[in-house]
Formats: sequence, C-alpha cells, structure tokens
Amino acid sequence: MRRYGKNTDEDDIRSRPNRKGNRPRTHIRPKHEDAVEGMVLTVDRGRLTCLVDDRIVLAMKARELGRKAAVVGDRVAIVGDLTGQKDTLARIVRIAERTSVLRRTADDDDPYERVVVANADQLAIVTALADPEPRPRLIDRCLVAAFDAGLEPLLVMTKSDLTPPDKLLELYGDLDIPYVVTSRQELENGDATDRVRAQLDGRITAFIGHSGVGKTTLVNALVPEDRRRLTGHVNAVTGRGRHTTTSALALPLPDDDGWVIDTPGLRSFGLHHVDPSRVINAFPDLEPGTEGCPRACSHDEPDCALDQWVADGHADPARLYSLRRLLSTRERTEGD
Repeated sequence: MRRYGKNTDEDDIRSRPNRKGNRPRTHIRPKHEDAVEGMVLTVDRGRLTCLVDDRIVLAMKARELGRKAAVVGDRVAIVGDLTGQKDTLARIVRIAERTSVLRRTADDDDPYERVVVANADQLAIVTALADPEPRPRLIDRCLVAAFDAGLEPLLVMTKSDLTPPDKLLELYGDLDIPYVVTSRQELENGDATDRVRAQLDGRITAFIGHSGVGKTTLVNALVPEDRRRLTGHVNAVTGRGRHTTTSALALPLPDDDGWVIDTPGLRSFGLHHVDPSRVINAFPDLEPGTEGCPRACSHDEPDCALDQWVADGHADPARLYSLRRLLSTRERTEGD
C-alpha cells in the first residue's frame, strides 16, 4: 500500500530518469473542489467552447481525463481562467455522468463508435420531401439509433411546397412518431417555426439529417440572432448560398426553454454499435409477444412468436411490419 503525506517516501514517487527538467510525479490527483459546472456547446480541434453561467469560456481537456472525450451536450467541471476573455484557456477536469448518448458508426462493419451528442432528450430527424429526395433507409437508421439511445424521435419534413408529404407519412404513420411538415414560405412567415418550436420546449433536441434538407436553415429560424451570439463564433463554411454546419453546435432557445443542437450533414449512419435485440423496446405492444420466440430470434423467421401474437389481435400487423423494417436496416445500406 502506498503512503502519502508526511509518510511518503521515495517508493511513492514516480520519476522518469534521463529526461532533462523532468519533475517527479505523485499518484495523488487534485480533487478540483473549486471547479465550476459548464455545458459543452461545440468542439473544434481540441478546443471546447463551454457555457459557464452567462459566459462563453474556451477550454481544453485536462490530462487526467485520459482518453475520455467531452462532446457537445456534456456537463463538465471546469477550472482555471473562467473570465471568457480573449486568449484565455480553462481546463475541463471532470465529465458528469451522461443521461443519454447518441452514437453512430461510419458503416455497419466499422466497430469504431462516434458520439454525436450527449444528454439529449429528443432526436429531430430532418428530411426534405424533394430536392433532395427523401432517403427512407437513412431515416430508419436514425430511428434505430434514437430508440437505442433512449431518445424520443421527431420527424421534421421540409419543402412541402415542392411535394406533398402523403407518401412519406404512409411509410412512418404506423410508428406513431410525432411529425411536423414545413414549407419554405411557412419558414419565412414564421408559421412552421412556431409548430416546430412547440415540439422542443423544455427539451434538448439534436437535429440530424443529410446535407441539403434545410436542417441548418430551420435551426437558424428557431434561434434568433441574439441567442446565437451567446455561443460566440459558429464554425461553419458558406459557399454558393449553402450554409453547412461542420461541427455540432448547441444553441439556446428563447426564454431559456430548451436547447437545439445542430449537427453536421450526414452521408451515412452505421449501426454496428446497435444490438438488434434492443430495438424491440421501442414497441411496447409487441414486446410481450416475444416471450414465445425461439432463442436469439431475429423476429423475421418462421418460428417467430410475433406472427401469432399479432394474429391473436394483441397488436396491429402494421406495427410488426414496422419493427421488421427497422431491424432490417441493420443489414442494409441506406441506398437500398
């Protein structure tokens, strides 16, 4: 057993010989009892922009955190210069336990998980009804990830002035997912913004979707300019009229009644990290019927008990179809 304080001897000290200027290091880590709580708003090349009270503080991860990374939405403990003045840098010394973690992988065969956002309550999946065309398989994958992370999904359909939403609503109506339909004109006059905001009050909502669907345009409409200034510089690039988010960014809604997190446009959404057996948790009307399923049932095989469960009238057949469609995305690519 190691001894510290006045009983510490040379065996309790680690040193690196033959390195000029190296100081011995102890195993004792500071408790940082004076650390102040903050929220990570965005991350850019190792620098984390955090909200501390009403100030924006730039910070970096402390060495004692090791490989543990802080992401947008994290509640963190910060020490050092917390004034938020130019050219100051604080340190993040602790990351609070997360209430939720939205993850994805680059592809289904990629085992490396990427954390999209932490501590969100809701996932708003934004899709255009035209220009670009909807990608239902990508929507399905986002739904699976939301269910797996314990987030409530919200489907936001944009550009209804180009194409009506009927076809897409037919695909997702049986999932009982709340949705909002918007058009360009409604965004301009504020009608669509009000309908979307009604779904966000009091929540932390991550917005996700592939490039060109109008996700960032919608976020800009939801968060007035004076609220956007609260977060300081936005890491974005603008070209040919398109405003594209290059890193996730948390923004406060008016009246401090919730947050929206704008995420970079997606090209793919791998589900290597998702255990298909957990997707059934999103279907409480079907879950009891799995008790009669064979071991390791895929819920899409001849002996699956869910067929009889539905035949006996315990659930709508469309719900079983929806479950199987979501589970099948684990084995397909978005372009199928």
